[in-house]
Amino acid sequence: MASVEDKQRRVRLEAEQGTIFKGWNNRVRVALVYPNLYTVAMANLGFQTVYQRLNAMAHVVCERVFLPDPEDGDNAVRSLESGRPLHDFDCVAFSLSFENDYLNVLTILQKAALPLRSANRGFSLPLIIAGGVAVFLNPEPLAPFFDCFLVGEAEAALVPFFDRFQPGRDRRATLLELAREVPGVYVPRFFRPQYNPDGTLLRFSPIEAVPRKVRRVYADRMDTFATDTVVVTRQTSFEDAYLIEVSRGCPHGCRFCAAGFIYRPPRIRSLPELLHSMETGAAVTRKIGLVGTAVSDLPALKALCAQGLEKDLQLSFSSLRADALDSELIAALKAGRLKTATIAPEVGSIRMRTVINKGLSEDAILSAAENLVAGGIPNLKLYFMVGLPTERDEDIHAIVALVKQIKDRFLGASQVRGRMGAITVSLNCFVPKPFTPFQWAAMDSPGELKRKIKTVRTGLKKIPNVRLNADMPRRAHLQALFSRGDRRVADLLRMAHRNNGNWPQTLKATVLDPGFFVLREREEGECFPWDFIDHGIDKSFLWNEHQRAMQGKPTKACPMEPANCKLCGVCRP
Repeated sequence: MASVEDKQRRVRLEAEQGTIFKGWNNRVRVALVYPNLYTVAMANLGFQTVYQRLNAMAHVVCERVFLPDPEDGDNAVRSLESGRPLHDFDCVAFSLSFENDYLNVLTILQKAALPLRSANRGFSLPLIIAGGVAVFLNPEPLAPFFDCFLVGEAEAALVPFFDRFQPGRDRRATLLELAREVPGVYVPRFFRPQYNPDGTLLRFSPIEAVPRKVRRVYADRMDTFATDTVVVTRQTSFEDAYLIEVSRGCPHGCRFCAAGFIYRPPRIRSLPELLHSMETGAAVTRKIGLVGTAVSDLPALKALCAQGLEKDLQLSFSSLRADALDSELIAALKAGRLKTATIAPEVGSIRMRTVINKGLSEDAILSAAENLVAGGIPNLKLYFMVGLPTERDEDIHAIVALVKQIKDRFLGASQVRGRMGAITVSLNCFVPKPFTPFQWAAMDSPGELKRKIKTVRTGLKKIPNVRLNADMPRRAHLQALFSRGDRRVADLLRMAHRNNGNWPQTLKATVLDPGFFVLREREEGECFPWDFIDHGIDKSFLWNEHQRAMQGKPTKACPMEPANCKLCGVCRP
C-alpha cells in the first residue's frame, strides 16, 4: 500500500505536470501569473482555484508563472509546466490579491520582454488581463498596464470570458465585445477620468458604447462547486495542508474590512459538500485547513471537527471569533491537534470596538483566551490595529492593558496544566479600503503610526512569553496609495519600477503628492476612482455606517436572508 508521502508526491506530480499532456493544439493558451514567489502563490487558494477552473475548460490550457526567485540565479519568466515564455501564450492572466505586489507586475512584464503599457502592445502579443480581490476594490492604479480586468469571483467570471475570447482577432474589437457582452469585464481604455481644479475626481465616464457601471459577478450557488487545494506542496507556509473554503463573506460588518462588504451576501457551504472535500483531502494528507472570513460562524463546524477527529486529521482554522469558542468547539480544536489559536480583538477598548462594529465584549475575549489554554491549546495569536478613525492615546494604551489581562488569564490556565505557551501579538496599521464605511477616512501619517507602535512595544517588552510583530508604516502607506489612488498613481508605479523599487528615491522625485490619496479625509459626495464598480452596495448605506462609526453606534450583523433584507442594497431585486 502506498504511503501518505507517496500519495502526496503523486498528487503533486500529476498537478504540476498534468496540463503539459493536455496539449496546445486548438486551445486558448493562458499563462496564469502570480506576482510573487512560488511559495507565496501556492498558499493562495484563489490562485489555485483559477488554475483548476481554467484547465477544466476543454478549449483552454493553463500554465502557471511566478516571480523569478533571485536565489535561483535564473531571472527568466517562463511557465512552470512547460518552460514557455509569456510571448507564446494567447492570454496572460494576473491574479492580484495584495496591492504591495503591484510593482512585481511591472517587473514580470519587463522580464518577459512585454511592453508595460497596454497602448504599446500590438495584436501579435498576448492579451494582458487581471483578476483577484485587489481588482474588485480598485484597479485604477494599474489601468494603463492592462488590457482588461475581471471584476468578480472566478467561478462566475472565467467561463463567460473565455467562451467569448478568441485569439488572433482584432484586439480593440475583441475588448469592445467583451466589455459590452460579458458582465464584470472592465476595459480601462474605454473610460476617461476628468478632474476638478483641486485634483479630486470630477467624473469617470465611458467614451465608447459600454456600460457606465461594471457590475461585479459572484457565485451565488456555492454547493455546486468546491474551492479546495489543487496542488498539495510542502513549499508553502501551510506545509502539505489541504485547504477547504468553508464560506465566503462575513455577516458581522466590521467597518474596516472590505471582505465583509464586497463578498455580500455571505454564503456558507453545506455539511455534505464540506465532508466530501475533507474526504478528498484526507486521501493525500493529514493536514486540513478550513478557510473563510468567519469560520466559527459555520453551523456545521462542530460536525466537521468531529469528522476530522474520526479520521485522525490535524485541523487548522483561518479565523475564529472569541464569542463562538464554547467548550465543545474547543474540545474539537484540541482533538484536531491545533497548537495555536488566533483571536482578533482588533482594538483594546470597548469604545473602539463599537466604532469598528466588532461586536465583541472584553469578557468574551478574556474567557476565550482562558478557555483555549485550559482546553489544551497552548499558544495564542492576537490581532490588533492602530491608526483607526477616532483613535486616541488611551485606546493605544488599552491594547497593552488588554494583552496584559489576556496574559493573566493565560498564565492562570497554563499553571493549572503545568505548561506555558506563548502569546504572539500581531500589530497592523489601519489602511482605509474602498467599499467600506471607512473609505472616507484619512490614514495616520507614518510618523504617527510609528509612535503608536512604539507605545505598544514599550508596554509589552517586559512581559514574558509575549512577542510582538509590528507592521511597517511606510509599507502600509504604499498599500493605502494603491488602494485609494487613481490612474495618476500609475506614473508613480512606473517611476518606482525604473528606480528598481527604491521608494524613498521615487517619492522624493515625484511631483505627485501621495498624501493627497492617503492622508486626506474625503467629503461625503466625493467621486471615488472605484465608484464605477457596482458591488450592489448602496453608497448611502456605507456613508450611514461611516456616520454611525463617528457617533460610536453599533449596527446589527447581516441577517443573511436575501429574500427579506433590503438594508445595504445587495439583495434588493
